[in-house]
Amino acid sequence: MGVPITPAKEFGTDTPLNVGVIGCGAIIAQYLTNFRRLDSINLVAVADLDPARAQAVADSYEGVRALTVDGLLAAEDVDLVLNLTIPAAHADIALRAIAAGKSVYGEKPLAATTAEARDVLSAAAAAGVAVGCAPDTVLGTGIQTARKAIDDGLIGAPVSATATMATPGHERWHPNPDFYYQPGGGPLLDMGPYYVSAMVTLLGPVVSVVGAASHTRNERTIGSGPRQGQTVPVDIDSHVTGVLVHASGALSTLFMSFDAVKTKSPNIEIHGERGSLIVPDPNHFDGDVQLFALGAGDWETLPVSAGYVDSGRGFGIADLAATPAGQEPRAGGQLAFHALEVMESVLESAKSGKAVTITSEAARPAAVALTALSTPVRA
Repeated sequence: MGVPITPAKEFGTDTPLNVGVIGCGAIIAQYLTNFRRLDSINLVAVADLDPARAQAVADSYEGVRALTVDGLLAAEDVDLVLNLTIPAAHADIALRAIAAGKSVYGEKPLAATTAEARDVLSAAAAAGVAVGCAPDTVLGTGIQTARKAIDDGLIGAPVSATATMATPGHERWHPNPDFYYQPGGGPLLDMGPYYVSAMVTLLGPVVSVVGAASHTRNERTIGSGPRQGQTVPVDIDSHVTGVLVHASGALSTLFMSFDAVKTKSPNIEIHGERGSLIVPDPNHFDGDVQLFALGAGDWETLPVSAGYVDSGRGFGIADLAATPAGQEPRAGGQLAFHALEVMESVLESAKSGKAVTITSEAARPAAVALTALSTPVRA
């Protein structure tokens, strides 16, 4: 038998959560900004395969030291590892952190595949540590105000929903867009976590899916940067449509495309027996929620009524830190696994032409009351 693992931190206490970050790419800047506003988060260490990048972050943030990846995983003062590595490395880093007795919170997706994600959740359960995962946009005032409107019965029983993401392709602006057109990429796996997590937060878990997919061309031309004019092969479907059957009986339709030029459709629209809601972009934390009630003359913008105010990336970690030990955090591993299984299953259905049953049973996360977590920016 191995040495018993003692988790570094008991959650749900007033003690700040000591966080170490692995991966110091562009996305870390947003986390750093918000960590300075969150008293429950204490950033203590950073690591990156490029030591210079880690050192640059440490130099910009008082009290933070730059370490190697192994050094950060071994650090006794790190309670939780924030995993900002590339998706292909998410499972490996998470498993190494869990083996060191640390909780983990990762950028989306939880892992590259549901098989890898299942290993992460199993290891965390055995070690008694917590798992969280982006997107935490679902905790902001946009999605949570829409959820409260549904829970308060403003649209009656939900019947259906549509989720729309349309762009002619990331190669127009991204200097190295190759990944988006290779297995593991595509519009659904790239942007779907925001939309599927929002749909589960709004309407509850999914029990089955049907999918269809296509692609318009076999190569893409890079539109900016040093590789401008070069082409990259397209080895995945770049347009995906899925129908999600929720346990509640509501039906959601996903429209995720790198082939469509533009749309005027709302990012998310929810329809109920007595009204309809326009829900803001789930890639953002705020935004207007609009209601059209049966018999009304026009759309009404609802007042902000729920969610973390003025939130941003990292608020999911603060929410996890406040979650009592043994309870699933709102932006937790179970929700992330469920969203990943839904997306994989839509793509599987698109290939087989058959409906796919969803086996995971993620509960609809608890609602977030209107809450201000942030404080004045620290040095």
